[in-house]
Amino acid sequence: MCIAVPSKVIEITGMTAVIDVRGARREVSLMMLPEEPAVGDYVLVHAGFAIQTMDPEGGRKTLELFKEILDAQ
Repeated sequence: MCIAVPSKVIEITGMTAVIDVRGARREVSLMMLPEEPAVGDYVLVHAGFAIQTMDPEGGRKTLELFKEILDAQ
């Protein structure tokens, strides 16, 4: 089982993107995506790779659920 985290694309340079997750920014590879996302899109990130593009509403909702789970602990 893997956990992929929805992350907002902030910047794209070639096959690399800078993503933001709740204020933390990281660089990830876009090599596994069939199409390049746009800045502002959300991608699912696992082990440093964007593995799927998702719609912004779905990304925000999923991050809200993660926050609820973390805040409940």
